[in-house]
Amino acid sequence: MSDAGAAELLNAMVPLLRVRPVIEDFCRFGGSWESPHMPNGKGWAQFHIVTRGFCVVERPGLGELTLEAGDILLLPHGDSHVVRSRAVGVVRSISSDFRNGVRQRTTINGQADTELLCGRLLFETENPLVAALPDEIVIRTAGEPLLERFRHHLTDIRDELDWGKAGSEVIAADLARALFVMMLRDHLAENPAVDGTVSLLRDRTTARVVLAILNDLVRDWTLDDMAAVAVASRATLVRAFRKHAGTAPMTFLSDLRLAIARKRLAGTTEPIARIAEEVGYASEGALSKAIMRKYGVRPGALRLAGSDPAALAEEESEAP
Repeated sequence: MSDAGAAELLNAMVPLLRVRPVIEDFCRFGGSWESPHMPNGKGWAQFHIVTRGFCVVERPGLGELTLEAGDILLLPHGDSHVVRSRAVGVVRSISSDFRNGVRQRTTINGQADTELLCGRLLFETENPLVAALPDEIVIRTAGEPLLERFRHHLTDIRDELDWGKAGSEVIAADLARALFVMMLRDHLAENPAVDGTVSLLRDRTTARVVLAILNDLVRDWTLDDMAAVAVASRATLVRAFRKHAGTAPMTFLSDLRLAIARKRLAGTTEPIARIAEEVGYASEGALSKAIMRKYGVRPGALRLAGSDPAALAEEESEAP
């Protein structure tokens, strides 16, 4: 995406992105270790900044992701995941201590070779555009001044929250919003082959349809309905979708519903039946079959084992 294109998209998104920071952990790990992160619920994003060493991130239903010093990972949908060492062996215990409002986590009886700064961002307002963001945003800053810029931003946020002076929360929120926009800007500038939904948001005709669908997923949409929203003919709408996303409008609708369902499954502990209803499926069974066809796994497999024991146990008992 060109700088102008990224700027255009950001200008449309930024006024809707009000975020509040939660700086959680500063981690110093060594040897063989793992750190599970449960889903945070709707509206939460999670981030990890690797300031030293290497780590691997695992998420249900997706492949492994390796991060190294200078990498920043943003999970816009707060998916459950595990951050672990590249080394495989007996997992070391981790001690925790709070200092200046931030939890200090350290592996016991091992020399630290990896350091991470971890936290969350809370979207304070309902924003359908958030659902269009990709599952992960990775910023590679090794050898670039970007790493220090992000670290300075996070330090300023933490200091404002620790000081508790008048206006600190407002300043911290503004800094967190700026940090998030910086991540989005760098992601959009460095990744010309952006997510199809984001590409559609850059065209006025298709953007009307995408936003209408995101605001009313349960509606029984037809191509005629979409064309009416787009103020375009059916043929024009189909051409626009194929140009920007490489797919037909009805296929896009089906894929979007499944993508949002997957994100809700990985990022929340909501019952599968409720998620099915809210993304436009007639029943839990219909959603389960669609997820199996699309991702090759049952819905429960998209959650970390133990994140919702009752739901997982119920699904396992129903498995053939």
